[in-house]
Amino acid sequence: MSTVATDIQQAVEDAAAHLYVWALKDIPQDLRDALAEAKDRETSIPGKRVLETIVRNVEIADSNSNLVCQDTGIAVYTCRVGEDFPLHPARIYEALKAGTERATLEHPLRSNAVHTLTRENTGPNTGYRLPIVHWEFISGWDGLDVKCVPKGSGSENMSFLKMCVPADGVNGIKKFVLESIVESGGKPCPPGIVGVGIGGSADYAMYLAKEAIARPIGTRNHDPHVAKLEEELYELLNETGIGPMGLGGDVTVLNCHIEHADTHMTLNPVAVNYQCWAARRASAHVAADGSVDFDREA
Repeated sequence: MSTVATDIQQAVEDAAAHLYVWALKDIPQDLRDALAEAKDRETSIPGKRVLETIVRNVEIADSNSNLVCQDTGIAVYTCRVGEDFPLHPARIYEALKAGTERATLEHPLRSNAVHTLTRENTGPNTGYRLPIVHWEFISGWDGLDVKCVPKGSGSENMSFLKMCVPADGVNGIKKFVLESIVESGGKPCPPGIVGVGIGGSADYAMYLAKEAIARPIGTRNHDPHVAKLEEELYELLNETGIGPMGLGGDVTVLNCHIEHADTHMTLNPVAVNYQCWAARRASAHVAADGSVDFDREA
């Protein structure tokens, strides 16, 4: 049993090491398509030049097998763990941390991890409670899905939370999201994906917003009311005229995604999390026998 567990732990570590670098070097096809479409429809000359430069940047990264952005971010993993997966979550975390360190040292990648107060480097993109891992446990399954979403500081700094008044309704949500993006301007490297989390509690709303940015661009929430709000916000945000890198233009965001949860009758938490144009993500499926399949979506 220990031999099997060790083999699977190594498989998870190898998967994490690959996912971190893959996400940083090879952006998803839906993002490439969205950037190309944005370039074609942008009418502002500065904005169009920015988008042409971004598309060229992606092409050069492909040809040189290099990073699309120098900010290697913080490694954030989401794990869907089957109840019958033969490796304890504590060992899964060990494997993810070891894989993150390996990827940082072997590539090599810039290490961003520092102590919150002293600002001293804490390791190869690891440290106390780093990498960040979110967990979901699935009954009646023996597999593991791992999604890696490296999050750079430029976009992460443009995160906002407001405990809206329920009486303000949908208009209150729209107003807060619009104010957040207008305040952000060009800081989060637009055009990117605006993730909105609504409901639950204060902390869960921000988690939902970060789940929203990891969806393929243009996918819509299964709830028709939420999907309608996604469409409305997408149109409103592009009417702000902020444009690529804040230089003005038609394309301020590539899309707006919303995740929601039911909440208390007197609560209406709303969180906004921005994902820059290099909306990086990569996923792996780890089977109970240790075999691994890599995919964009877990």
